Amino acid sequence: MLADGRRPGLLDRAAHMLRTRQPVTLRTLVAGTGVSTMAVYTYFGGMDGLRKALRQEGFTHLAAQLAAVKMSADPVRDLAALGAAYLANALENPDLYRVMFDAGFDLEDTGAADETLDRLVRAIDRARTNRRFHDEVDPLELATQSWTIGHGLASLVATGPLPHQALTHTEPRGPHLVQGPLKACRLSPTSRDSTNCDSITLGAGDAISEAG
Repeated sequence: MLADGRRPGLLDRAAHMLRTRQPVTLRTLVAGTGVSTMAVYTYFGGMDGLRKALRQEGFTHLAAQLAAVKMSADPVRDLAALGAAYLANALENPDLYRVMFDAGFDLEDTGAADETLDRLVRAIDRARTNRRFHDEVDPLELATQSWTIGHGLASLVATGPLPHQALTHTEPRGPHLVQGPLKACRLSPTSRDSTNCDSITLGAGDAISEAG
């Protein structure tokens, strides 16, 4: 039986089957669930609709996790917090995390998916505006680089082969998702002791420059 309701239950089951490399067909998907194959058509319009919904569900979970991050007066720390939320989402939803980046399936709403990246872009832009990042930093380019780094770490841990303990090397000082931005970071000339970039640097201190 599907414990979480038919639609979300079918999504969770399909995501798990894909991650564990099981064939996903109408019959295998509903086998042992207590629902008929008609449920797939009722909720998704068929298997193609199910695949689109799977990817979208992954981004929906990620968007909620990022939206829960409360912004502070320090945009660099906010960026680190967004990185931590990204990793947390991957670890909490490993099945959906793997499926959401499968470009073989279309997305139902590309704008909603783009918004997850836009949160990083806005954080970097705010850091640049506040003179925490160099003026020449391109927010979209740096956000994309940061996402790539974070995705690599998250994928290695969430889907193997790295154990969760590997994150202990990054969490105390900030996740790898922000290693790229920290290389573009500079110390705040007005609050060198309390809001400097070095407090959350990931071994990139030699790449950090002081303003002025």
